[in-house]
Amino acid sequence: MAFILGPTDVYYASRVTNLIGNAGVTPPMSAIRVDGLTKSYGQLLALSDLSFEVEEGEVFGFLGPNGAGKSTTINILLDFIRPTTGRVEVLGLDAQAHSRTIRSRTGVLPEGVETYDRLTARQHLEFAIESKGAADDPLALLERVGLEDAIDKKAGGFSKGMSQRLMLAMALVGEPDLLILDEPSTGLDPNGAREMRDIVREENARGATVFFSSHIMEQVEAVCDRVGILREGEMVAIDTVSGLRESVGDGTTLRVTVDRVDDDDLQAVRSLPDVSSATSEDGQPPTLVVQVDGSKTAVLGELEERGIDVQDFSTREASLEDVFQSYTADGGTEVHAR
Repeated sequence: MAFILGPTDVYYASRVTNLIGNAGVTPPMSAIRVDGLTKSYGQLLALSDLSFEVEEGEVFGFLGPNGAGKSTTINILLDFIRPTTGRVEVLGLDAQAHSRTIRSRTGVLPEGVETYDRLTARQHLEFAIESKGAADDPLALLERVGLEDAIDKKAGGFSKGMSQRLMLAMALVGEPDLLILDEPSTGLDPNGAREMRDIVREENARGATVFFSSHIMEQVEAVCDRVGILREGEMVAIDTVSGLRESVGDGTTLRVTVDRVDDDDLQAVRSLPDVSSATSEDGQPPTLVVQVDGSKTAVLGELEERGIDVQDFSTREASLEDVFQSYTADGGTEVHAR
C-alpha cells in the first residue's frame, strides 16, 4: 500500500532544531525501534507482532515481497497511519507523540510519489528548502542527482527516472538525520541506480541513518550493512548478507557435469561435511547440483573415488536473491530476528 504525499507532508514539515545536545557524551541510540507492532485492517492482518531495531548510522535494507507489509511499516514510522498495537520510536522519539519533529529530521522518498507538473525542478526544491527552513542550493542538490540541466524545466515533461531523481533531491534537503527510501531505483537506468547508491553511501558517511526498502536485491546487497526480511507481516530474519547466507546454508552452488549418478552417489555427497543439499538434474550427461559451505574439492574427490567421471564443473556464490527466496517461499527458512 503506497501513500501519495501532499505538499504539507514529510518533505515540507517545519525544520526543528536537533534535539540531541552537544554537551557530554550521548549514549548509543537506535535510529528506529519497533516493538510488538501489529496493524489490522478489519480481518486483514498486515503486520503481526513486528519487532526490530535499526542502529544509528547504519544502512538498513528492508526486503519483502509485495503485500508483506513494507509500506505499512514505513507509514507507521512516519505516523501517516496508526498501529493497532505496539510501540514505535524514531530518532529516539515516540513516533506518534513527536511525529512533526521526526518528519522535520527525516528525508523520505516514498514509492508512488508524484511531482507537480506545473512546477519546475528549481521550484520543487525551493518549496522544500523554504518549508524545512534549510539553506540548501537547489542547483547543488540537482547536480548531486544528475538533474542540473533540467533545473528550470517543468516536471510535467519529466520521465519516470527524472521524477525519481527530483524526489531524491528533495529528500536530501536539510541534511536529514534519517533517510527513508522506498524503492529508490524505480525508473532509473543502470547508471542512475549506481549514482543513487553513491548518494546513499555519501549520506551515510555524513552520519545519516538510511532505511532502504527495495525488492531489487543487487541494490540492497551493494549498500546495506544489515538486511531485514519481511514475510506476511512478520520479520523472519535480520542479519548481514553473509550472516543470512550462512543461516540458510546457501554458501556456494556447485554444478558438476558427470557421466552418471545414482541415489547412492547422491547420498554419499550429502553425507560430506559442509554439504547442505545435493540433487541431480536429468540430461545427457546428467548434472549434480550441490549446495556447499566449505571446500568444493571434497565433493569432486568423493565423486572421483566412486568412479564417476567429472566432465565439467562450475561454482556460483549465493546471491541475496537466493537467500530472499529461501526466506519468503512457502515453508521457507525462518529465524528469530536479531
